[in-house]
Amino acid sequence: MTIPPTPVSLRVKPGPSRLAVTGIGNAMLDIISQDSNEVYATLGLVKSSMTLIGEDQLNRFYNAMGPTIQMSGGSVANSIAGVAALGGTCGYIGKVADDEFGERFTHDLRSMGVELDLAIAHDGEGVTGRCHVFITDDAQRTMATYLGASNQLRVSDIKEGLIARSEITYVEGYLFDLPPAKDAIRKVVNFAHEHDSMVALSLSDMFCVDRHRRDFLELVTHDVDVLLANQDEILSLFQVPSLERAFDSLEEIGVLAVVTRGRSGPTSRRCPGSSRCPRPRSTTSSTRTARATCSPRDSSTASRSEPTPSRRPNWARSARARSSRTWGPGPRTISKSSRSRPVSCS
Repeated sequence: MTIPPTPVSLRVKPGPSRLAVTGIGNAMLDIISQDSNEVYATLGLVKSSMTLIGEDQLNRFYNAMGPTIQMSGGSVANSIAGVAALGGTCGYIGKVADDEFGERFTHDLRSMGVELDLAIAHDGEGVTGRCHVFITDDAQRTMATYLGASNQLRVSDIKEGLIARSEITYVEGYLFDLPPAKDAIRKVVNFAHEHDSMVALSLSDMFCVDRHRRDFLELVTHDVDVLLANQDEILSLFQVPSLERAFDSLEEIGVLAVVTRGRSGPTSRRCPGSSRCPRPRSTTSSTRTARATCSPRDSSTASRSEPTPSRRPNWARSARARSSRTWGPGPRTISKSSRSRPVSCS
């Protein structure tokens, strides 16, 4: 099987002082249990979704679980751990409490070689966040999440050191669930622009998109280079009935998107258009779809050479052009030309 080339890559392998990616997200401990008896339903949870719970509900959910595995988690933290396991250089920004779970989270990521910039919660900001994960026999996960200290990330907690050294700054959509963290995201995005770091955003959850659609659209339109989502999340973001309609919106904005499509069979199309990765020969059901707006030339004749170190890919530079270097509420004017983002398909 011949796998088509991916539509984008890092311009060069990061140097000794550089990081491939720095993530910012909800730092929490995952408490994972196999749920063959669908205990999640008795707790009022919706299958395959994430439900926020309060500190007063922690004992109820934990006591309902069977034997558990506990490890550092959170959407972006898991991605950072994956990159580190593959040999990538990574950083992580988040917030934990000075408690046992916070120490465990710190130890797990640091032991993988991840550089950490973790703020410590003050009194009244909650204990370290945790996510109760119920895994059913069909491999679906249902989550009850206490955000705690993780979602109390504030502007004063954000330092630019890791972001300034990163090729990509990866932002977790779940952070939008409380105002302090939303303000911190604005600072992160502005730092990323100042240091020419590409901005990647995970939409995280369909219900998270429903809660923060306007904020997500604002960020995607003006500041995001790479958007990560599943099919339900991307349809919810643009309020459209099909992936093709969502891709049309992404193409107009000029964002490179990676969309997981569950069990749908893979298809491929040369740029311009969508490029779908073949399904692995395994039981894994995740199939990714990448959509990119490419140069007018036929992709079969596109240059396969890597961009030089002094030159960021065209699509990343145009993202800087369409951002005014400050992100937040307020009217913006975007010219049609500034939305165009040609991608060199390597």
